[in-house]
Amino acid sequence: MAVEVRHLNPEGMHANPAFTQAVIVSGAARTVYIGGQNAVAPDGRIVGGDDLAAQTEQVCANLATVLAAAGGTLHDIIKLTICVVQGQDLRRGFGVFQRIWGAEQPPPAITVLTVAGLANPAFLVEVEAIAIIGSGGAGA
Repeated sequence: MAVEVRHLNPEGMHANPAFTQAVIVSGAARTVYIGGQNAVAPDGRIVGGDDLAAQTEQVCANLATVLAAAGGTLHDIIKLTICVVQGQDLRRGFGVFQRIWGAEQPPPAITVLTVAGLANPAFLVEVEAIAIIGSGGAGA
């Protein structure tokens, strides 16, 4: 089967010409590479202020929106890379993720980096993900 690459900027997400929200690579299963998601609402507004938990909620909502547009769910994620601004209490963000993820599925592989800052000084967290759709996902 030939490989197909499709760039995805789903409805309901903030559109920015500088980046693509996700790239889908199709074959026997589809691999979805999701670019770094921040706490940006569909209208471009930054959600959560100085609250890492609130920003993590929006990041997870953005990941879920991209995955739904690609035909998947958060549980199709197999790898997360998380960048958190220095000085933030990581437990607040992880608590949100664990609540949303639930205990039914094994968690994805995760890399966490502490950084001095992100693209916008108001961002406290940025998460990129890789998901596999069509082969049973992360729970397989």
